Amino acid sequence: MITRIEDCATEVKSMSTNIGNVLRNTKLHLVITGLLAIGASAVTLAEPASGQAGGTSEVRSSITLHRVRGGRDSATEVRETTEDYGPLLTTGQRSKANTRSGLFKPGSSSVLAQGASLDFWFYEADVILYNDDDNDGFFHGIDLLFDVDTNFIAADIYAVLYLSFEGGPWNEYAATEDFTIYGSSGGDEYVLETELMSGYLTGSYDLLIEVFDAYDDTFLTSFGPDETSELAYLPLEDYNRDAPVEVVVVHNHGGGGAIDQWFLGALFLLLVYGGVVKIWRRRNDTLVRIDSDAPCWQSYSDLQRRAQD
Repeated sequence: MITRIEDCATEVKSMSTNIGNVLRNTKLHLVITGLLAIGASAVTLAEPASGQAGGTSEVRSSITLHRVRGGRDSATEVRETTEDYGPLLTTGQRSKANTRSGLFKPGSSSVLAQGASLDFWFYEADVILYNDDDNDGFFHGIDLLFDVDTNFIAADIYAVLYLSFEGGPWNEYAATEDFTIYGSSGGDEYVLETELMSGYLTGSYDLLIEVFDAYDDTFLTSFGPDETSELAYLPLEDYNRDAPVEVVVVHNHGGGGAIDQWFLGALFLLLVYGGVVKIWRRRNDTLVRIDSDAPCWQSYSDLQRRAQD
């Protein structure tokens, strides 16, 4: 049989048009599905590893090694403590209102409301940063040495240490036990080696030291970034954020990961689409040849007879 489109029945033309529309819609759906699959894969791969991007709701913890008298090399007493504090304060005005020396307003009956004593001062404060496991320039270890002198022959004191994240509020991170200082002696230095374990975001920190009387908690003196650059702009982060970067080795015989899976999925969809097109075309051809009346299909002899007439 030879087919001429002008001889086809109206319903056959309509059927062909409808089938073409269905095929186009099917192709569009497949393309959209493939794009959504690839987009989902990209979002999954772009997510940071779990635990890498910390938040301010994380509880802070640290471990501190105390070296009393004798400095870093020949301390006469060494002991270890563990500190746990609330979430890191990162926004707000930085002042001593949230430190122990500023717990009470002026006029309060508490001795903490008193100003710094002229009989106590810092002779030295020195910081050494250590432990940068991922080599990104940010450390999770703070080795702080300080020496407080006094006009008295001897005095029992203790110190409280604070960190300020990116110029934000002061956050207490460690405290000494009571210890004795002797006049202007250089042998009563105190060293705290603190490892920040969790809750400390990666960034620049300032450090503040406040000293109090061990007998009645009177505020005596303080030392911080305003007094020395040694305690300013310290690049710090906690131990959890200081994890070394893992090197991923890809083996040829192994799986291809998420991208390969989505690629294979898209290829499968294209193959399915090609099969659907072939099935629709064959079904369309069969339906038209069976269901269509003359003169849509005419034999070759009929056409010859018309040509001779």
